Amino acid sequence: MDHKEMNVWYKGMDLVERIYIISNEFPSEETYGLKNQISRAAVSVPSNIAEGAARKGNKEFLQFINIALGSLSEVETQYLLAMRLGYSKEDKELDELIVSVRKLLLGTRNYIRKTNA
Repeated sequence: MDHKEMNVWYKGMDLVERIYIISNEFPSEETYGLKNQISRAAVSVPSNIAEGAARKGNKEFLQFINIALGSLSEVETQYLLAMRLGYSKEDKELDELIVSVRKLLLGTRNYIRKTNA
């Protein structure tokens, strides 16, 4: 399956773009801290979708979808931390992207599980 044909991958890419926009507002002392961490976690979401889609079987694809879900939870936690620390304000677009990507990842996971049954 070509990852570029998957809506979940496109939404993941949108998430990365939004995180980069938001994290550019973080203080300069966070360049190698929270800014780096949240950016890496965000990039991990579509990257794991792409890698999983390129694997030879659904079992491996499922593993990478689960990793992407974990990375998405990291992004959400780090975003909430950035707000608590005053580095960011609530961003409705990012909130919606997180929910959307999570739903798409869970849907993809459920689909893969059904096709393996």
